[in-house]
Amino acid sequence: MDIILVPGLWLDADSWGPIIGPLRDAGHTPRPLTMPGVGVPAPASSGIRLTDWVGAVVAAIDAADGDVVVVGHSGGGNVIWGAVDARPDRVARAVFVDSAPPPDGAGISEFEIVDGVIPFPGWEHFPDEEVDDLDERTRAEAAQKALSVPARVPTDPITLTDERRYDVPVTLLMGAVSPEDFDDMLAQWGAYRDEYRRIRDAEVVTIGSGHWPQFSVPERLAELLVASMR
Repeated sequence: MDIILVPGLWLDADSWGPIIGPLRDAGHTPRPLTMPGVGVPAPASSGIRLTDWVGAVVAAIDAADGDVVVVGHSGGGNVIWGAVDARPDRVARAVFVDSAPPPDGAGISEFEIVDGVIPFPGWEHFPDEEVDDLDERTRAEAAQKALSVPARVPTDPITLTDERRYDVPVTLLMGAVSPEDFDDMLAQWGAYRDEYRRIRDAEVVTIGSGHWPQFSVPERLAELLVASMR
């Protein structure tokens, strides 16, 4: 099975490196992507929108020989859900890594724009529970490799039009959130709750990590990805 891996903000295809080997060993073909305009200065990236990121995933789906699994980490969850909406008949499963399917019109988040792009805001920007399992060396290496994001991508609203997306099986691999906790959280999520509850086959699995399991527990993440496809 082709597995299209979509990184979150500030990350590129190489961020999936620690799980590529285990996925191949399990008989799958991982296809990590770098999103358009990542690491590109504002003069050449200011026109890039979320639709361009979704389009890059759709192009990868179209290039595959058969059905695919799409995996999105963090803000990449919005991207893969847009791709599922565009190609619901080609996606065997959508896997959200510490993320959830957004409703129509939702953006990823808002961050400070510097010199026309959005740089990595630093680990101090994130809650302790999201970064506590990253040691200092891992944080330093990841921060050094972090790349800027086109300014408009995180706040662009996702456009969803095809209700066949609800027929695509969904797995949420949540860092520290249990299925029971997730059910409780849904009650506070408004349109996100409504979107999720319309999915006909959805499961929540706890990784036991912070927000970046591809860095802190790659073996566990790869194992759960493989298990989700059985």
